[in-house]
Formats: sequence, structure tokens, C-alpha cells
Amino acid sequence: MRMRKKRHLDERMERCGEVCLGWIPDYIAEQRDRPIPEPFNIKKVFGNENPVHLEIGCGKGRFIQQMAERNPDINFIALEQTPNVLVTAMERTLNSGIKNLRYYAGKAEYLEKIFPRRSVEMIYLNFSCPYPKESYAKHRLTHPIFLKIYRNILTEQGSIRQKTDNRRLFEFSIENFSQNGFALGNVSLDLHNSEISGNIMTEYEERFTEMGMPIFYLEAYPQNFCK
Repeated sequence: MRMRKKRHLDERMERCGEVCLGWIPDYIAEQRDRPIPEPFNIKKVFGNENPVHLEIGCGKGRFIQQMAERNPDINFIALEQTPNVLVTAMERTLNSGIKNLRYYAGKAEYLEKIFPRRSVEMIYLNFSCPYPKESYAKHRLTHPIFLKIYRNILTEQGSIRQKTDNRRLFEFSIENFSQNGFALGNVSLDLHNSEISGNIMTEYEERFTEMGMPIFYLEAYPQNFCK
């Protein structure tokens, strides 16, 4: 069922212009009065050339905001396709005064329209929709279609960090990373009972943990870059 549009959503989105970099083209197709964003330029956006970390599907922004607060020497970008949710994340960031975090509205299929080749140091995939029906497998964010996009925008030393509560999606991800030129590290079937440190919980993660559900985690590293 389609989410009902929040009251005054357009006005709230406009007020968040300071932290919103724009609408990636597929969303513009529905909102034709929105300007097409320019390709991402680190120096122009942040005034520095610090490394760029990207979260795909940031939800209400709890994870990415805490990451930005703890890591002021990293530039963070968050992508979210649902404006109703995205506006909450952007308003939180505006109210916090955080300067090293910005947002895009749109879908991951179009990341290459915005991010130059080899421009992102790390990608976070936190509790992405598992699309359990096999007929929807191409929509899973670790399908080979998306892995090709990630390889193109990641730096040669870049990596992907994935967290999920869904074992089938996790197994699907391991298989696809392994078959598409990625090395795996820090694979855990129970993140919170592992030796992996520095974890920041998302809203979903906190809920699943309170329910006693294990959190699956992995890190993936692209291999064999072509020069």
C-alpha cells in the first residue's frame, strides 16, 4: 500500500535545501518542477576533499547522523527514496547543526548519474528491503545489477558494509558478492555477540535486537579493478 503524503511535505522539503543535494532523476520524472541535481562534487558541497561515505536507504537518519557526529573528517551522503521518511532525517540534521552530512532523494539504480567513478570510500546497506519473492530479486540491493554500480563508484580501497535481520537476504548477498569480484571479511551471523566493535544501531536494528533477533553483518571489498 502506498504511503500517504505527509501534510506540507513539499514546503518542509524546500526548507531542508541546505542539506538536500537534490532529487536523482527517476524521482524528477514524477516531480518535474524539481531541478536536476549536478553531478556530485566534494569540494563544492563540503568545502573540502575528505573521504565520502554513502548510506543507501537511510530511513529517518539515525545511523548516518551518529556516524557524521563521530567522524567529522568524513563527508557523509545519505540516499532515501521515500520523501515522507527523508524529510524527517533532513530536519533532524538541520536541527543538529551537523555540517558533514547531506542527502539525496532517489533510488540506488541511478547513483552513477550523480557520483563520479571512484568517488565513494564506503557504502552502508542497513536493513535493506529483502524483497522475499524471487520475482523481485532484481530489486535487492545486493543483486549483481547494483554490485556493478557500487564497483564503479567505489574507490580502489573502498568497501561495503551490510547489516540485515533477514537470513535469506544475507545468504543471497554472500553468494552475489563472492560471484561478482568482491572479497568478504568480518562475516557474522550475530553481530551483537561478535568481536566486531564500533557498531551504531539503526532504528530497525534496535527493534529487532529487543525482539531477540540476530543481526547479520558482512564487509565486502571490490577486487581486480581495471585501470
